[in-house]
Amino acid sequence: MNFASMDYFIMVAREKSFTKAAQRLYITQQTLSAHIASIEKELGCSLFVRHVPLELTYAGQVFLKYALDFQKRHRSMEQEFNDIAHRQQGRLRIGIAYTRGHALMPQLITEFQNQYPRMQVHLLEASNNTLHKMLLDGELDLAIAYFPEHIAGLELEDFYREEIVLLAARSLLDEIYGDKADEVIRQVRESGDVSLLGECPFLLNGLNDVAGQLSRRLFDAVGLNPNVRAQSKNIETLLGLCVRGVGATFSPDTLLQTALPPEQLKGLEVFHLSGSSSYNICFGYRSQTYQWSMIQSFIQVARAMWGDLGKQPQA
Repeated sequence: MNFASMDYFIMVAREKSFTKAAQRLYITQQTLSAHIASIEKELGCSLFVRHVPLELTYAGQVFLKYALDFQKRHRSMEQEFNDIAHRQQGRLRIGIAYTRGHALMPQLITEFQNQYPRMQVHLLEASNNTLHKMLLDGELDLAIAYFPEHIAGLELEDFYREEIVLLAARSLLDEIYGDKADEVIRQVRESGDVSLLGECPFLLNGLNDVAGQLSRRLFDAVGLNPNVRAQSKNIETLLGLCVRGVGATFSPDTLLQTALPPEQLKGLEVFHLSGSSSYNICFGYRSQTYQWSMIQSFIQVARAMWGDLGKQPQA
């Protein structure tokens, strides 16, 4: 048994499929099956119930705990000896939400690799909750995400402050409110009260999205049952509909500069909201005895580009 075989087993356990795991590992299904069979022969136990989807046996569940622990320790050992040898090389696995990644990562990865050309960045995009779990499971080295509360086993460092804003096309507001549009806009800007736009149709974000959760809390707080024209997990899709006057939508302010050209931004009214519409975006990484220097190197590059907490990254 070797570390590669354990990595293969972990991938099969996660994917619950030899076919999908082989594709993720870039090996043949025959090779993968041979590795799993070799582990089972050495342990004297079947690790999977072979139906669709695959299911771990009790022995498989026990072995997965050991395999994950060995994988984490092996990776930590490689990272520490890379630092000892001053190689500044390896694969840094970074997790971030898709829309936030669109706004931040092209510039950040480019600058990081300019400074550390032997480093490979493996970017994984997922929801905040999924990123938290992936960090704890050792699938990520670093996450840039919203952490609503401290999570045992993770270290957090503040990066910047993000704000959810409400956007509506001026053409849509003129169509709905006519001569009263300017007054409605003024009142919403002064109060941050979303109920003042109750006649406006809305484009809602997914429930796992920070903007989606915030919008629903705001609606509940003012007793508004919104006229929902569309729902999507993709904020960029919603912004495209918003620009066309289909409805108002909620978005992180950091995304606007990268998702929309200046001429489209000029046609939108931007409203800052009442309540807890802003929050810290943090760097998160696992608490462990040895921390790979490349994690802090990446954080330092990000801070050098955009400064400390409060200065938002811009395109």
